[in-house]
Amino acid sequence: MKRKSLGYGLILLFFGIFGLIIYGAYSPARKAQKQRIVCFKFKEGTKNEAIEQHMREFAALKHEIPQIISYTSGKTLNSDGGHSSEYDVMHYLTFQSEADIETFNRNEKQQQFVKNNRRSWDKVFIINSDIRQ
Repeated sequence: MKRKSLGYGLILLFFGIFGLIIYGAYSPARKAQKQRIVCFKFKEGTKNEAIEQHMREFAALKHEIPQIISYTSGKTLNSDGGHSSEYDVMHYLTFQSEADIETFNRNEKQQQFVKNNRRSWDKVFIINSDIRQ
């Protein structure tokens, strides 16, 4: 009798764990509804090491600020017609709400990033928008 109960217990445990895995795989992820593009123009003579530090530190914010849903970045390309871009790099972030963007702006890690890097910036351009569904 004990052996039979143990067998049924193991089967129930297996199905319980399987159910939790399925639930986790199909539970909806946070949906991005707002986006932010941040472009930077570096001062003339800014060393490549400073630009790479800027890129690494901004990318690290994705792991330190939970309001960021997704993040990508890159160096800007020449525009159509071969004209060089006005900015050197851009960062693209998504959020769930405008409140999340405000939380990002006030975050200590983000403010530390600005403090550490602003000496090398000539211009910064920030634009926020809705994400069209």
